[in-house]
Amino acid sequence: MTTSTAEKATTLQSLHSAPQILRVVNVWDAISAKTVAALPETRAIATAGHSIAAMYGYEDGGMPLDLALAGAKTVVDAVDLPVTADLDDGYEDPAETIRRAIGIGVVGANVEDRLRPFDESVARVAAIMRAAEQEGVPFQLNARTDAIARGGDRPIQESIADAIARGRAFLDAGAPLVFVPGGHQREVVEQLVEGLGRGKLSVIGLPGALPASEYEALGVARISYGPLTQRVALRALRDLAADLYLGGVVPEDTPTLN
Repeated sequence: MTTSTAEKATTLQSLHSAPQILRVVNVWDAISAKTVAALPETRAIATAGHSIAAMYGYEDGGMPLDLALAGAKTVVDAVDLPVTADLDDGYEDPAETIRRAIGIGVVGANVEDRLRPFDESVARVAAIMRAAEQEGVPFQLNARTDAIARGGDRPIQESIADAIARGRAFLDAGAPLVFVPGGHQREVVEQLVEGLGRGKLSVIGLPGALPASEYEALGVARISYGPLTQRVALRALRDLAADLYLGGVVPEDTPTLN
């Protein structure tokens, strides 16, 4: 039975509000989505914009909107689970971007502020949430602030304060979650959760990050893994190719996942 877009959005909303942290393993095409979706632990699917851009031959953040949506639609069509998409900064008209995303079955998205001026960043989040409301979908915006990731040389406490201020404003504008890349260290997460509230922070599981269970105990709502999943897959491909060039063979226990 096919689940409607609104029903999938409601499911993702409940996963975000649950006391258990939502683990989303990022994918970039139909087969990676199907492989992850086949695991019984998978509750939702997240695309990695960086990985989809790489698939099409673009740098991260340089992929045209039409391709970003085409990549997301490939994933949506491959699974019957809620799909949240990485849509870079929302492009020129973030409200229209989200309308188009909802139209292809996407029920959540990462949209980054790229440290635009404060009021402009908040206005873009508000426009996204108004557009989603008009479409009748409880869209799960994972509103990203680059206050830490793009903080440059400013003191980390200043970047944390900026992330909290922007995040609070995004929440007030209707965003369900705030995503703060670069802020995965325990002492930073503790401050972000205190400033934003439990169940409102989303983090990325970069190398050196805490286990998901520890973030859950700290009050984090969601953890994703961005382009790291594709990098692991590409390393496996590279290492296999190198072994084959040296006279190796494909392992006999290779599963038929495609």
